[in-house]
Parts: sequence; structure tokens; C-alpha cells
Amino acid sequence: MRVLAIETSTLLGGVAVVDDGQGLVAEARLNVRTTHSERLMPEIDRTLRLAGLRLNDIDVFAASSGPGSFTGLRIGLSTLKGLAYATGKPVVAVPTLEALAWNFPMSTHPVCVLLDARKKEVYAGVFLREAEGFRRLVPEQSVKIRELLAGLGDYGRLIFSGEGALLYRAEISEILGPRAVFAPPHLMVPMPSGTAYLGMMKAMKGQFDDPAGLRPFYIRKAEAELKAL
Repeated sequence: MRVLAIETSTLLGGVAVVDDGQGLVAEARLNVRTTHSERLMPEIDRTLRLAGLRLNDIDVFAASSGPGSFTGLRIGLSTLKGLAYATGKPVVAVPTLEALAWNFPMSTHPVCVLLDARKKEVYAGVFLREAEGFRRLVPEQSVKIRELLAGLGDYGRLIFSGEGALLYRAEISEILGPRAVFAPPHLMVPMPSGTAYLGMMKAMKGQFDDPAGLRPFYIRKAEAELKAL
């Protein structure tokens, strides 16, 4: 099974192809300060060409479904739908925070994943590695950092990852002290290969999604939606 995954939940996005027999086939990372829409399709084409593959060689398409950048998620899932309709291949939506937790597959400590949610909040989730994958200790939520940290007293040492961990590193260190272990820079962002791997795991379990019904998992409403209320 070959899976092509799109990661657009943060400004550092990209594309990856994994194969259940060969492992990681190709991965491209993009620091997207302009919009993902300007570079995503050309990068998908380039990644496939460098891997010696065509679009029809892909069995499943996957994309990060959120939370994360509102615009980035919309672009990623719209591209996913387009690929599905063009090829007739199935799709899988991949939870962003869980995919980021897969940066630490051998961790025996809980992994606390934080993305910047603006308004002095973070998108947060806490995951623990078990035999079948990561179990959610704290489900995905939008929360103020101190409120989140106040509820982590029972988990001992934690690994912190994500742009929110960088943004609120001082507060985390102040409250948790040596219990807080911060990931190195290259593991602070969702990896396209991690999204592809989790997408492949879901596909192998038959956990496909209906392209027509795919919606970004924002957790909270966009600013434009709130103003329209």
C-alpha cells in the first residue's frame, strides 16, 4: 500500500509518500510563508517525480485534518478531495496533534502537543504510547496554557512538542520545572511522513473518510465565523 500525505496544519508543511513494504519513499518540507495553495500541487508533482511514481501509483491519499492553521487546513483538505475525485482513490483524514505525537514513537513518557491557537490559548492534547498506537490522556482542546498545566500533575515527566511549546516555554518551565522535557527543534513540527504513516495505519484498519463530508477539525470557530454571529 502506498500513501501520499499532505501536511498543511502549520507554516512548515509538506508532502510525503510511504509504502508498507519500503517504508518512507519520499518527503518534501516547505516553509510556507506565502499560502500553501501556491506551492502544494507543484510540490506533490515534484515529490512523485523524484520518487519515480505517478499519481495513479498511489493507493490512498491522506491529509492533516486539524487543529491548526484555518487556511492551511482548508487548502490541504480541498487538495485531498481533488485528488480523490480525480483518481477515485480512498482518503484518510489524520488528526494533527496525534500525528505530531508520532514524532516520539518510543517514548515511555506522555507527549504533550501544543499548537498556537492565538488569543493566548493553545490547541493541546496529551498522548501516551501503547502497543497499538497513542492513547489520548487529554483530548484535543483549545485552552489557556496555565489552565492546561494545572491539570497535568498526575503525569510525571512529559515531553513537550509543537510551536505552542516554544511560545510558552517559560511558563511551562516555571510551573513544571524538571518534569518538562522539550523536544529538539526538528521534532517541534508535524512531519509529512508522520501524517503519512498514521494515514497508512488508519487505512490498513479500513478507517477511510468520505471526501464529500470532510471538514477541518478546528476545535473552535474561525474569527470570521464569530464575527458573523
